[in-house]
Amino acid sequence: MRGHGIAFGAGTVINAIATYRGSAFGIDLRTEAEVDIKGDRIEGEIEGGGDARLIERACELVLERFGVESGARIRTKSQVPQASGLKSSSAAANATVLATLRAIGKDMDPLEMIRLGVRAALDTGVSITGAFDDACASMLGGVVVTDNRNNVLLKREPIESTVVVYAPDKRALSRDTNVQRSRAIAPWVEMAFGLAMAGDYKKAMTLNGFLYTAALGFSPEPMLAALEIGVEGVSLSGTGPSYTALVEGEKIDKLKAIWSSYPGRVFVTVTNNAGAYTLK
Repeated sequence: MRGHGIAFGAGTVINAIATYRGSAFGIDLRTEAEVDIKGDRIEGEIEGGGDARLIERACELVLERFGVESGARIRTKSQVPQASGLKSSSAAANATVLATLRAIGKDMDPLEMIRLGVRAALDTGVSITGAFDDACASMLGGVVVTDNRNNVLLKREPIESTVVVYAPDKRALSRDTNVQRSRAIAPWVEMAFGLAMAGDYKKAMTLNGFLYTAALGFSPEPMLAALEIGVEGVSLSGTGPSYTALVEGEKIDKLKAIWSSYPGRVFVTVTNNAGAYTLK
């Protein structure tokens, strides 16, 4: 009884911490999980190290849902940097849920799969809101707009773009975020959310980025540098420290060169519009 699952990272349009309403887009960075149903304990292992409680809880919730009384061994590996704002936790939970379902020969509606992963994130304290927006972008692909308080998908559509990512040489755990500061900017985040609902994702994410860099103490410099060369959509991703930009044409190499002058690493990927639940 063995199963394999793949899910994707994501970038932020609207961080949901301020208002519990968010938006995110899938990016083509993969997390893979393999689950073996065996033994009497659920044990997780993350390639490269890390806290395995999230993937263990995600697997446990699936087994409980279907009344499977067994242990499991979970192994994950990922292209998504941990604690970077690129939704590594959502991708890991989704991939684990998918792999566990396949290991026991069961299936679920994709949104129900996502909700199990969100519950695992809340149960283990790796997310403040449960990150339903991030989890939807990771599992469903495309750009999504969500109500995270009620775990409702408000909108989803494909989005085609190259994505340039700047990942500084540091980590930022979501659970350490200054929630009070984030809630203080809620009226202006609502304005950005309105832009996202209207489909103006680039303007929405840029406004979101300036608001959250100010609230959370990150530098707006990477964003300003992107705007100076004509990039329209750029933001702090999640609670940082990474920045993502939707970029096309000659601006890709220009932005990559600029961001490469900062400490950290820069990589280029693309948006992902494919549903992770369709991949074996």
